Amino acid sequence: MNLTRMKLLSVCTLVGLMTLSVIHQACAADVSMSDKNFFENAAQANKAEIAASELAKTKSKNTQVLKFAEQMIKDHTEAYAALSALAKTKGVEIPTEPSLMQKAKAKLLSTKDGKDFDEDYAESIGVAAHKDTIKLFEKTATNADDADIKQFAAKMLPALKHHLAEAKKLKASTDD
Repeated sequence: MNLTRMKLLSVCTLVGLMTLSVIHQACAADVSMSDKNFFENAAQANKAEIAASELAKTKSKNTQVLKFAEQMIKDHTEAYAALSALAKTKGVEIPTEPSLMQKAKAKLLSTKDGKDFDEDYAESIGVAAHKDTIKLFEKTATNADDADIKQFAAKMLPALKHHLAEAKKLKASTDD
């Protein structure tokens, strides 16, 4: 290949990449700020659940806590993947870590052991976090600007409500 063709190929490649970048930005621009906030908050909630549940696997000896943690890791990893796929189709990048506040709560949780750990994990990660996440998903299922995002949130609600019910049972068993 001669130098002129290589330059032409380089220019064409550069123009193509710039076009893809503009298209990606345009797709992201079509997503409302409230829908982008949903993506951010939902991604961080999933990552917080996963991180705290990984911690539970190392800190707890309670078989019910361990079983719940395993289920949270599995379900929230799958939910994050589905959220990520949807975000990608909308041209939105989502966080890959919990929020700073969620990290701080996990750090505090990590200082506990035994029954104290199990109780706090069941309450803060199981019950409280799922209540907050359900509120986010209910609001989005009703008010999202994008129909696909609205549908995604509605589709995820039954699993989240099931998690909350299981978390309440776990909390009751760790409070004994």
